[in-house]
Amino acid sequence: MRQFTTGDLNKQVGDVTDAASREPVVLTRHNKPRFVLMSFEHYERLRSGTDPRRAHATLEMPDEHAELFGKAIERLAKGEGYDDEP
Repeated sequence: MRQFTTGDLNKQVGDVTDAASREPVVLTRHNKPRFVLMSFEHYERLRSGTDPRRAHATLEMPDEHAELFGKAIERLAKGEGYDDEP
């Protein structure tokens, strides 16, 4: 989740609201999280409980997804594949 300061919100309202239209963003004040800014649609999904995302057990995964997941876990265990790597 991206973070902006409340000062950023005052100076770069377009950038902050553009980011919040894609995903909720944290607004900080004095280096502490104070607020969350999100699109109205995201808020409505949270409020109504109609957000289709949910957690699934790995045993419920299709075999091809479980295989990909297993390979990714193995790479991470070896120290490979982190976001900061090419």
